[in-house]
Amino acid sequence: MASNNTLTLSIDAMGGDEAPAMVIDGIEIAAGENPRLRFLLFGDEALLEPLLANRPIVKKVTEIRHAPDVVGSGDKPAIALRGGRQSSMRLAINAVSDGEAAAVISAGNTGALMAMAKFVLKTLPGIDRPAIATYFPTIRGATVMLDLGANVDCNEDNLVQFAVMGEVYARNVSGIENPSIGLLNVGQEDLKGNQAVRGAAEILRTCGLPIDFYGFVEGDDIAKGTVDVIVTDGFTGNVALKTAEGMSSLFSFLLKDALTSSIFAKLGALIARPALMRFKEKFDPRKYNGAMFVGLNGICVKSHGGTDGIGFANAIKVALTLVANNFNEGIKEDVAKLLIDDDPPATINPDPKNPEAAAS
Repeated sequence: MASNNTLTLSIDAMGGDEAPAMVIDGIEIAAGENPRLRFLLFGDEALLEPLLANRPIVKKVTEIRHAPDVVGSGDKPAIALRGGRQSSMRLAINAVSDGEAAAVISAGNTGALMAMAKFVLKTLPGIDRPAIATYFPTIRGATVMLDLGANVDCNEDNLVQFAVMGEVYARNVSGIENPSIGLLNVGQEDLKGNQAVRGAAEILRTCGLPIDFYGFVEGDDIAKGTVDVIVTDGFTGNVALKTAEGMSSLFSFLLKDALTSSIFAKLGALIARPALMRFKEKFDPRKYNGAMFVGLNGICVKSHGGTDGIGFANAIKVALTLVANNFNEGIKEDVAKLLIDDDPPATINPDPKNPEAAAS
């Protein structure tokens, strides 16, 4: 996993629309930026060997592990879990469980990856359900948001656990010393929202953890960057994510259409090109690629399936950052404090010879 100042990561080479070539491109970029990285590459050896033949940098830091099966993008999680024991995804996850790698990265089927990772790695003590967390670009920079699709229905305890994990994520990955936490709701008033959201808010206000709980936030607060971490259930989070992706595509289309509508528009676009390139770079989805499955007893990062080598390299960078900052240890500590705070005080029996004295 880590020895002689090296760090080993486990890679599902067959996950993603353009895998395995895209995965190899990402490894090459990541290895060039961080020479201490080593990779266990799980996939079809017959396909991988030729790709590494002309990549001396990648070949030097990579060990190929043959995996005869592949989890398809359309495979149902339950079927993949039962039938994919020899798949590149499952064997890559096993490497983390067996202590051979510090983290696993895959661009494959999200549902299958979550099911396999939860089955193999288990959840951290005190965590009922893992969640998917990633960044949203905002006016202020970027905001962590979770859950983005792992849990459609959540109760108040799940949301509180997500808040704790999101706070640790923002501190470790973003370097924010005291990140603010907001619960996504249909309004900011205390009476708004369902029982799970209102109950989670009450717990976060009174739990005693050193968390900067802002309160309720609304949909427009996501892009504003009102808080550093936004907590919601997986159904709402996934809808918000897909809506943002759709609006980004729409905005790009309308902007391109406007800038090419006439000769004067094209001339203006040419003059504004440097500013437009900076704008494009700021909202480049590859910069935000790499969603963490928080709450698992091991680091598991999900790359977008349609990304390229640059995006996959960023997912590797996310995994590296989480490992370097002992991300899971931070979650364990905060969840342990939360559980202690929730426990009722122990009753002290003044007379050990009379057990009924404690109840009187």
